Amino acid sequence: MRLDPQAPQIPVGRRRARPRPALALLLAAAIGLAAAPPAGQPPPGQDDVKEVLEKSPRHGEYVDIKMKQSETPLRAFVVYPERKDKAPVVIVIHEIFGLSEWIRGVADRLAADGFIAVAPDLLTGKGPNGGGTDSLASRDDVVKKVRELTPQEVAARLDATRAWAGKLPSAGGKVATIGFCWGGGTSFQYATLTPDLAAAVVYYGQSPETDALAKVKAPVLGLYGADDARVTATIEPAAAEMKKLGKTYEVELYEGAGHGFLRDQAGRDGANLRAALKAWPRTLEFLRKHTGG
Repeated sequence: MRLDPQAPQIPVGRRRARPRPALALLLAAAIGLAAAPPAGQPPPGQDDVKEVLEKSPRHGEYVDIKMKQSETPLRAFVVYPERKDKAPVVIVIHEIFGLSEWIRGVADRLAADGFIAVAPDLLTGKGPNGGGTDSLASRDDVVKKVRELTPQEVAARLDATRAWAGKLPSAGGKVATIGFCWGGGTSFQYATLTPDLAAAVVYYGQSPETDALAKVKAPVLGLYGADDARVTATIEPAAAEMKKLGKTYEVELYEGAGHGFLRDQAGRDGANLRAALKAWPRTLEFLRKHTGG
């Protein structure tokens, strides 16, 4: 594991303002150039995603994906990159908070980096009148519904997403997953079920039970805040088993960062932002290596 240096100490009596990610990341571009962000820039944090999405030049749209044995199609948000050749696909697996505006911002950022990004709403049909995340009244309702999803339902919905995305005329044939929080654990778990997955990226998600890891074929990258003991406690058992099995599980641990650091970039006195600035280029490097993107 590679650990980042600890953040410098703040002198007593001085108060550090909460950093604004948009200012920190787009100072040279005066924020308004979200259409042409610097290479390797992470997705916007939750405080800035609305503005960035409004200014994005990329083509994002909602689509309906046909599900086997279901009359209700799966709703997904898709963003396409601007490139001449075919692109690899990355399935974006949402947090326990469902298909949020922030997840759409992640999809938009992946498209800016050259990938076809597909973010399925895994709560499709679970809300009032067959709705999904947007139909639920509160975040608590969304969390409750996500927790009620069965592993079989999640796998079937991801299978449908992967099959649909793989047939897109602009898709290059390789499909990877990236997930956050609940979705991070789901990304790792899906790798135990899908032998032809190109890669799986796990942002601060719990690892599967070790007896499931023998089925993993895809290389896995795990990115974690060091101050997230609930999740990091699951790293070592998985890493030891993956090493014993001769499988790829690369781990990055970011000192001072907490759970959800990519979304909450303004948190933890700058540690979350520092983690985001390191984790996203690492993510792109990993995805490009294993998808040809």
